[in-house]
Amino acid sequence: MTPDPVGWTFDNSYARLPADLHAPAKPMAVRAPKVVVLNHTLADQLGLNLHAYSPETAAAVFAGQELPPGSQPIAQAYAGHQFGGFTMLGDGRAVLLGEHRTPSGQLVDVQFKGPGPTPFSRRGDGRAALGPMLREYVISEAMAALGIPTTRSLAVVLTGEQVYRSQVQRGAVLTRIAASHLRVGTFQYAAARQDETLLRTLADYAIARHYPALGELPNKYLAFFRAVAERQAALVARWMHVGFIHGVMNTDNVSIAGETIDYGPCAFMNAYDPATVFSSIDTAGRYSYANQPGITQWNLARFAESLLTLLDADEEKAVASAMEVLNEFPATYQRHWLAGMRLKLGLRTEESGDEQLANDLLGWMHAAKADFTNTFRDLANPELLAGELYQAGAFKAWHGRWTERLAREGDPTADVFARMNAVNPAYIPRNHRVEESLAAAERDDLAPLNELLEVLASPFDARPEWAKYTMPGDDVGYRTFCGT
Repeated sequence: MTPDPVGWTFDNSYARLPADLHAPAKPMAVRAPKVVVLNHTLADQLGLNLHAYSPETAAAVFAGQELPPGSQPIAQAYAGHQFGGFTMLGDGRAVLLGEHRTPSGQLVDVQFKGPGPTPFSRRGDGRAALGPMLREYVISEAMAALGIPTTRSLAVVLTGEQVYRSQVQRGAVLTRIAASHLRVGTFQYAAARQDETLLRTLADYAIARHYPALGELPNKYLAFFRAVAERQAALVARWMHVGFIHGVMNTDNVSIAGETIDYGPCAFMNAYDPATVFSSIDTAGRYSYANQPGITQWNLARFAESLLTLLDADEEKAVASAMEVLNEFPATYQRHWLAGMRLKLGLRTEESGDEQLANDLLGWMHAAKADFTNTFRDLANPELLAGELYQAGAFKAWHGRWTERLAREGDPTADVFARMNAVNPAYIPRNHRVEESLAAAERDDLAPLNELLEVLASPFDARPEWAKYTMPGDDVGYRTFCGT
């Protein structure tokens, strides 16, 4: 057999799981696929040479018209609590091609978003529009550059088809790369079927794929639950450190692998306000910035309910062991959050007053309507701290306490500032810049999009020519949409 010149190496392990967990799916035929953006940097990391494709072939492959060799397209079944209400779901507009094995041996999912209807589409058209697919591309790649666990985006292509939402839009397909698409909702689906063998098979698969060290433990399923909770605590703390608001933290959007997944109505906060909500569908603020840690614990409780029969044959003991992990979650999250805040403030050591120091800064930022990202960056730049915003007595008092705290560590100021600039980004996907780039792309002007992607790929590397990307826009009334 002639080796594939691009380097695809598919395994399709999920397709070998019981048929109850998936269904065959085939991308729909489209008229005129055309590449919008290819992620050659990510492709190189995956061991893929996308340069081996002509533009026409790349468009056909990433629109699902020519499937990569060895792929076996399926749609995955799952359930989920959506804004608190339980629903049986499944991939209604996504097709999993299979798992590609990277040069390091890691299996990663390759999934199309928007290739047309599947057996789980629930009367939907299964398609996606260009704007939401480019939004996911931009935000997910920005998150990756920030060092936050996330799915990645390999390509966006136009299909030449129209999709009908609130208005007619151009159809597109996103190729998403993920550690896997196993979700809390996947386990909820298996549990709802009341088939313990199915649930156990799924759990064994998830452990072998993502937590192999747990496989030989006496109660590997409890250890699995604890490990997922730990990863979710760490992940959401990282969101909070950069002002990221996911926008739709339903249980079907919670990755067992601990990645950020499903970028719909997501956005980054400008002026610090814990109650910030951007999602047009989150009218009650369920998934506001400040609520994200608590919602994560709620989602993990739903995960625990799904696993109960595996945790212990005695239901009372199963509930007790699950509750022990859930009750630990606030402290676990706080540990990750405070560790990250110490880094953002340039602190190497731990003191009992550090949490109060961090919270007092956030309190001042809220009262002053200070920009979240710029404030932390400005702390390491004395020239910027000379600005009017930072002359307020409350800030000066806080700054004095922070300076005294740093002095107790005794590090040279230059070293402290260098550490801070390595964790506090100069650039995030500012909402108005994202919208500008998407609007230009709709006009087939990709220059703003490509420049934005270049800036976001180096979020800690401040450059004078990129100064406009540090400026917050006016977020009053700004709303994001899920794209379905």
